[in-house]
Amino acid sequence: MTQWTSAVGAAQLARQLHAQQPRPAGPGTRKPPAYRALADGVRLLVLEGRVPVAARLPAERELALALSVSRTTVAAAYEALRAEGFLESRRGAGSWTAVPAGNPLPARGLEPLPPDALGSMIDLGCAALPAPEPWLTTAVRGALEELPPYAHTHGDYPAGLPALRQTIADRYTARGIPTMPEQIMVTTGAMGAIDAICHLFAGRGERVAVESPSYANILQLMREAGARLVPVAMAEGLAGWDLPRWRQVLRDAAPRLAYVVADFHNPTGALAGEDQRRQLVEAARSAGTVLVVDETMSELYLDGDRPGAELPPPVCAFDPAGSTVLTVGSASKAFWAGMRIGWVRAAPEVIRSLVSARAYADLGTPVLEQLAINWLMGTGGWEQAVGIRRAQARENRDALVAAVRRELPSWEFDVPRGGLTLWVRTGGLSGSRIAEVGERVGVRVPGGPRFGVDGAFEGYVRLPFTVGGPVADEAAVRLAAAARLVESGARAGTDAPRTFVA
Repeated sequence: MTQWTSAVGAAQLARQLHAQQPRPAGPGTRKPPAYRALADGVRLLVLEGRVPVAARLPAERELALALSVSRTTVAAAYEALRAEGFLESRRGAGSWTAVPAGNPLPARGLEPLPPDALGSMIDLGCAALPAPEPWLTTAVRGALEELPPYAHTHGDYPAGLPALRQTIADRYTARGIPTMPEQIMVTTGAMGAIDAICHLFAGRGERVAVESPSYANILQLMREAGARLVPVAMAEGLAGWDLPRWRQVLRDAAPRLAYVVADFHNPTGALAGEDQRRQLVEAARSAGTVLVVDETMSELYLDGDRPGAELPPPVCAFDPAGSTVLTVGSASKAFWAGMRIGWVRAAPEVIRSLVSARAYADLGTPVLEQLAINWLMGTGGWEQAVGIRRAQARENRDALVAAVRRELPSWEFDVPRGGLTLWVRTGGLSGSRIAEVGERVGVRVPGGPRFGVDGAFEGYVRLPFTVGGPVADEAAVRLAAAARLVESGARAGTDAPRTFVA
């Protein structure tokens, strides 16, 4: 059975290797042999997620021609990668990338601390902000006033309250995508929506294409559902999707589903452009792949007040019927994580299938919370609450960016125009080790491998905009302390905190 799920061409790999910026050698440092430099370059691409885990590498002769080196150099590099656990091979099947068994995914870092356990710990594990009061309290009061008629029913609405389905449909129509309430199912948060979609469309063993990196909780949900994840590397920085790679994966791996975040991607913050959206929908339709689009960050456009700063049309604008594009929305990021209301927009027949399948899961979403969100959206309170959320996230973002640049000048990141997260390259240090040591110095942060498939992105951490002002300053000071401990442990040659070296 083939062990690889995607392939990297010789020309593509050569471009990525040539684009790497090597560290300047210190005085008296000897230049490594060519095979060692090549092996280190491939290893770095794997650990950063630029080359997916379980991707078939070019044959030795093909890569040698593309790099203008000898085949012996490539063979020696492949052998070194195999010895280190970054490459596996089998006669007749070729060689494919891997991550050593000794590099487990971090077990912690995303789960928020209980509110009564925060104490002196700065929690950067969860990308969520406090509720935008007074709108939470006001919405609940409004919901209580509208509750009595529903209290006389059984209270089970598997597709969601008709009033909220209509309200959500109207909001899509106002965005230029005509939508009927029959195209909406209300769910228990975005996670509930994607769980229902995975169980309907992607049975155990089915391939699901995902961005690399991607949202860690969704990756774990899909793993537990038995999906075979096929990672597709994001373009550099905030450039969005790499369309040639997506076309190749959709053509070669033929995944049943593909999961993407077009608007302020979690964790990178990238915003996919209009042409990227159109092309990805066309590629998915041609491949017969159902495209699941997560819109939970779409309303958190922090720089939207700048001239010419308009969002591209929603991805579903290029498939308004909803047969190829299944759109997932949520109140959790834009309003409050404690308000577990999500929804799916799709073709009516897809919604009917999702509703039928849901009867064996959670039956429906709490009525009172649905009434609260419907009250907000119907009274203009939603726009005002989201405005509070944007202002808070923008202030936090700017404070965190300034603090990290001051305390950790070697760390690299692009500042996103929206969303809630910074995706930070940690200056050659292990993100997993920083996460581990960070808890000892009073800051919780998820390491990069949580957002990759099979241990990729070791050289990254994700920093959400959940703190601002003096707390953001202190968080950066503690992260710098953790980084120094990791670096000193590596220089000492200990097994504990070690560097990630390209």
